[in-house]
Amino acid sequence: MSLSTAAHQAGTAGRPYRVSVAVYAQDLVLRVGVVHQLRQRPEVELLDDTDAERAHASLVVVDSVDDEVITLLQRLQRNRATRTGLVVGSFESAALQRVIECGVAAVLRRAEADEDRLLHLVLALANGEGVLPGDLLGKLLSHVGSLQRAALDPHGLTLSTLTAREADMLRLVADGFDTAEIAQKTSYSERTVKNVLHEITTRLQLRNRAHAVGYALRNGLI
Repeated sequence: MSLSTAAHQAGTAGRPYRVSVAVYAQDLVLRVGVVHQLRQRPEVELLDDTDAERAHASLVVVDSVDDEVITLLQRLQRNRATRTGLVVGSFESAALQRVIECGVAAVLRRAEADEDRLLHLVLALANGEGVLPGDLLGKLLSHVGSLQRAALDPHGLTLSTLTAREADMLRLVADGFDTAEIAQKTSYSERTVKNVLHEITTRLQLRNRAHAVGYALRNGLI
């Protein structure tokens, strides 16, 4: 059951559902600002330090992400009762991977952290959703794409590793054609076909033609 459904049913029964929230901040001023915004919302139950472990949502409010913040995020990640959001003053793109690895599901820049956006972030966390500013989402997608390409080819090769001629010849190998047949279909000499296929296996450090076909199919090259 989603939080919105639970809240509706609880509200119907006369018992409003409230999201329990723990706020962690680098200094008192940052904490007071966020607490003041959320305290006005009936959907939120603010927890003190003694009850923080049972929070549905944990908000970490900081100027920037440093090693101390990462340590806190890692500690919160071990608490399966809570999901973590980050309210941050300035955010380096290099820190994005680190905070995602620490289980942060939502990021909000402090300059944009008004009452409505904070509530939206809290409710999203409690519903199992994620929130990222558009520019950070774009950077995350680019980063994931880079990781996928690195995983596909640990030697740093890209999905455009094969030339059009190489890809055509590997497709014919995959279809079961031998060297002479490939030469006839591509209008190249048998020697050229052999050289091209040998170049592929050597460059990609593969064992033979079958290995080359398997590699190309697995990595979407043909």
